[in-house]
Amino acid sequence: MTEIAVVTGANRGLGLGTAKALAALGLHVLMVGRDLAKLTAAAKALQDAGLDVACFQADVDSDEQVAALAGYVERSYGRLDVLVNNAGVMLEPNDFSDPDAASVFLTSADVARRTYETNALGPLRLCQALIPLMKQRNSGRVVNISSELGQLAQMGGCWPGYRMSKAALNALTRVLAAELRETAIKVNAVSPGWVRTNLGGSDADRSVEEAVGGIVWAATLPDDGPSGEFFRDGVALEW
Repeated sequence: MTEIAVVTGANRGLGLGTAKALAALGLHVLMVGRDLAKLTAAAKALQDAGLDVACFQADVDSDEQVAALAGYVERSYGRLDVLVNNAGVMLEPNDFSDPDAASVFLTSADVARRTYETNALGPLRLCQALIPLMKQRNSGRVVNISSELGQLAQMGGCWPGYRMSKAALNALTRVLAAELRETAIKVNAVSPGWVRTNLGGSDADRSVEEAVGGIVWAATLPDDGPSGEFFRDGVALEW
């Protein structure tokens, strides 16, 4: 039976690359995003390439839209095997040549709040809504796309909204893994590194294809694979 994957933020960048890679492995991928026109165009391009994908419009900031997504997955497929929480934002200035523009003393509480809403509470909503489908079969893989900017072990200055939201996402990963420890469901965080996407910019040192490898690795772990850990390219990172 074909495995089902949900990938959020799938109309471009890492989300699109992940959807393409998982579909190339034979999974049916439901691509999720806020912009229906862009999402539909991205899905069509993969379909035209012979890949088994579909799309669903949903904003991870919305309880109602996430609930609608979960209902659609249950009605349409009756199962879920992989959830990749990729949708995320960086609302602070992301000119990495001038980090002081994103100083903790310049970032408004509203920007930090909106960043946290998408980057931390969005994955929480998705996990609460969709992991019950995994529990029905006692199987599944959850991948939370995090960042080394959220590492407490190497925490630096600037980008406080983004850093705190990714640190919170890492904490969510540990909480979920702990509560699911008696199941066969694996939950891990993955840092893709600095990637050439809209968020990372053109000066980033990694291509989407390079970064996606580590995401797919975590999404397809064997039954004896790790859970509740933080990885880059399959190599464990400090929290």
